[in-house]
Amino acid sequence: MTVRIIGVPTDYGQDRRGVDMGPSAIRYAGLADALASAGVDAVDDGDLSVPRAEERDPHSRQPSEGDARFLRETEEVTTTLADRVADAVAAGDTPVVLGGDHSVAIGSLVGSARDAEIGAVWFDAHGDYNTPSTSPSGNVHGMPLAAALGHAEWDGVDWANAPGLREENVAYVGLRTIDDSEREAIRASEMTAYTMSDIDERGITDVVEAALSVAGDGVDGVHVSLDMDWLDPTIAPGVGTPVRGGVTYREAHHAMELVAETDAVRSMEVVEVNPVLDDSNETAELAAELVASAFGKRIL
Repeated sequence: MTVRIIGVPTDYGQDRRGVDMGPSAIRYAGLADALASAGVDAVDDGDLSVPRAEERDPHSRQPSEGDARFLRETEEVTTTLADRVADAVAAGDTPVVLGGDHSVAIGSLVGSARDAEIGAVWFDAHGDYNTPSTSPSGNVHGMPLAAALGHAEWDGVDWANAPGLREENVAYVGLRTIDDSEREAIRASEMTAYTMSDIDERGITDVVEAALSVAGDGVDGVHVSLDMDWLDPTIAPGVGTPVRGGVTYREAHHAMELVAETDAVRSMEVVEVNPVLDDSNETAELAAELVASAFGKRIL
């Protein structure tokens, strides 16, 4: 297996500045060495060129596009990323996208689903199923799954929709904070949602295996989206939207080990590492470890 690393240093979708330094922090934390120790060849494609947010207008959108901030810039970045991800898959490589905020997932999903049917496992504290009209903040990092699935006013937004991704092949793992509008939309959808309560009751193994089964049913491959705020902030403090009560260090590693056992990963992203908010690069180091576990690194 060859993993192609693609950095996307963007913070257009997030209020907290500093997440654009996430790709550098994860690389500095030893991602390439961690993958090598898992027996994986890693090719680093470098970073996408992303203009600084200060150079752009956060309200550069059409009136019909609602209150989403930096929507034009998000389109530019994710369209380029989609091409890079699709090229990696076409070459037989497995793209691993380093965010940046979670809005980059739009590009990952669109690229991975180009000319293919895919599923997705969403390891996240949040639902990411808002739209420009329902988002309390206007931040696109809370909208990527709704965008890729064409939910509500995202329907027909060609650059953001991933036709090869269907609701019935999407599974959340570890939800613990959801906006009211998202809650209603998720309940009305065909997605499968496992909350932290499900993990408490059933255990991480049962939940992750069930999620992978949902995502992998009848598709060409599975996209894995790992938001570092999925973990408890006591072990992953360097995130912009921390929520108490997340998964533990060992639960997270075991989840990624189960991902590796499926041999179905088509693409992956790890997002929302913010070195400005981190403690001695702890969150970035954990991100690098978890990616390695997702590609087969084991204790023995």
